[in-house]
Amino acid sequence: MFRLQSSKVLAVDMTGDAVKAKNGSMVAYDGEMAFKKLSGGGEGLRGMVTRRLTGEQMTLMEVKGQGTCFFADRASEINLVGLQGDKLFVESSNLLATDGGLRTGTSFTGLRGASQGNGLFTTTIEGHGQAAIMSDGPAVLLRVSPQYPLTVDPGAYVAHQGNLRQSFQSGVTFRTFVGEGGGEAFQIRFEGDGLVYVQPSERNTIAGDV
Repeated sequence: MFRLQSSKVLAVDMTGDAVKAKNGSMVAYDGEMAFKKLSGGGEGLRGMVTRRLTGEQMTLMEVKGQGTCFFADRASEINLVGLQGDKLFVESSNLLATDGGLRTGTSFTGLRGASQGNGLFTTTIEGHGQAAIMSDGPAVLLRVSPQYPLTVDPGAYVAHQGNLRQSFQSGVTFRTFVGEGGGEAFQIRFEGDGLVYVQPSERNTIAGDV
């Protein structure tokens, strides 16, 4: 149902079924489509309250109909991820679309820093189906194994899946080194067995410099 029309445009062929997509990301469609804004990231009232409490923002719409709908967002590169009952963790700003049957939620991923104690949260997607995630430039898929843990700059992190443990450690980013940091910098460390999606661009994010 999901296919790439180009590296920056997602095409979804629908036969009466539905998809959830980032609000405002529809660029064209053929056939008959109906659009409905979803509250709380498509998780209803409970999801809306949870996301307000955690600060994890995500606004989705439901698209349902017959035909093909095309999605894109700020010329970002699009990557397709297939889920077979497993869970995908993704930054909400990097999520473009999911199969209508996939469940979305919010997960606590750790503390931003011992000195501040602020929590960090990320969006989860689980079930059977496809998801489309975005990256600033072509995403790189990195394998994590018990022998080879991985450390990622928060500004380059997009998503991860598999049996991974996530922790935060103090570190020096390039921005900090050249004097553009904003305080206590940290990095994300992954251990276990799984995959991590990173982008070749270090954007400023809530997890960048604290």
